[in-house]
Amino acid sequence: MIRRLRQARGWSQERLAAEANRAAGLPGSLKRQDVYRYEKGKRTPREWLPFLAAALGVPVTELEQAAAAGTQEKAPVTVADFLPGTDPLAPLHVRQGRRIGMGDVTDLAGRVHGLRLADDFLAGGDLIGAALRELRSAVKLYREGSHTAEVGRALLSQIGELAQIAGWIASDAGRHEEAERIYQLGISAARQAADTTLVGNLAGSLAYQYSNTGREREGLVLARAALAAAGEEAPPKARALYLDRVAWAHTKAHEPQPAMRALGEASETLSNDDGGRTAPQYLYWVEAGELQVMEARVYTELKRPLRAVPLLREVLARYNATHARELALYLSWLAVALADANEPEEAAATAQRVMTLSADVASERTAERVRIIRNRLEEYRGVPEVREVLDGAA
Repeated sequence: MIRRLRQARGWSQERLAAEANRAAGLPGSLKRQDVYRYEKGKRTPREWLPFLAAALGVPVTELEQAAAAGTQEKAPVTVADFLPGTDPLAPLHVRQGRRIGMGDVTDLAGRVHGLRLADDFLAGGDLIGAALRELRSAVKLYREGSHTAEVGRALLSQIGELAQIAGWIASDAGRHEEAERIYQLGISAARQAADTTLVGNLAGSLAYQYSNTGREREGLVLARAALAAAGEEAPPKARALYLDRVAWAHTKAHEPQPAMRALGEASETLSNDDGGRTAPQYLYWVEAGELQVMEARVYTELKRPLRAVPLLREVLARYNATHARELALYLSWLAVALADANEPEEAAATAQRVMTLSADVASERTAERVRIIRNRLEEYRGVPEVREVLDGAA
């Protein structure tokens, strides 16, 4: 509850700590780390409850009830638990915009797909401006325009799809807080449109970001909720993707057995796809090769290089070299796996390819992977090939 109220105000954890200190008249007493622990449920505020309530503008009894509920058995987590309290998609009471029809929805769908295809070749830093402009325009169109219920639902679905790719782009640009807000907007739109498959895709994307940015437990909980939200009737491609994200969330949470089970379920689900349930257009990229990449990444993260290296080499042998960011990312996993397999010379050569490919790519993902590779290779600095790569990178 503290987290949702804070995010609804657009505050950082540091800002909330400062506001609570101001309410208590004790500057500097409450730290950002304290707020973090309260929001994670690792600690209960108790004496700070009145001052947090004052800062957040809610009765202290509401926080007291939430604190008490936190000590009781929790209900199953759903995607809705990750949404903010306010609804940015609420239509205006007086709409002054033009009448919106299916033609407008079709035009928006084309622009959304174009943005998605552009993301195959360009990085988040190159696309973030265009993505945010499209999202703002789409939300304004829905809120201010007049339309039938059918057109409104179709427009909400497109806003959800746009939010998914815009959130992905923002995350790739390293703007994680903004990406989280965008994903939450998209989840709200998809839920209002009753598009459960899209809800699963958006929630799974946010879960993936959580898993990769130090919020592993939240990532795992949300990844499971995303799979549940999509339901058993979701197209096999969708369920395979969401199971892959569950596998990655378990991996980042250091739970290898559940991770391997989820990988197996994902592969089985995709192999049983008989074409009976058509997958949405936005899942065009989900195929067996992508599942192999995730499987190899899981093996790499779990320090099983003898399984990871052959899989990555097989995928990379047929990968489209024009997709520079993805190629750099996949090679980065191979570099780490080779280092884990005690093949420092090959790891250094692969690392050099990663650094060359990512030098002109405006992606925080590739930048982070380069940092990870460099740290991993430090163990082998005594090897001339490794030292050359590390010194050149420095």
